[in-house]
Amino acid sequence: MNQKVKNLIQKLGEAIHETVSESEDIAVVVKDIREQGFDVLLMLEATIGLNEVDTEEEAEEATEEIEGPFTSSDLTFLKSLRISLSDDDLSPEA
Repeated sequence: MNQKVKNLIQKLGEAIHETVSESEDIAVVVKDIREQGFDVLLMLEATIGLNEVDTEEEAEEATEEIEGPFTSSDLTFLKSLRISLSDDDLSPEA
């Protein structure tokens, strides 16, 4: 992964942190909890996943209309886990 992408991921993390820190909704709830006599420690974990865009052929595969129980996103996810499905798995269940 190049340095530019690493910097962008870091900026994304900072933006998420800033958004949570400045959220009025969160501040109100934290205040309510403190009024009940508790101190609040909020820790969030963000997992950022990147999928490198491959060739034009794979992009076309992702945009094909898919019938059955899986969306194109489901199939992309399964493919990333090296899980392949037969044509029977892709057909809708009766």
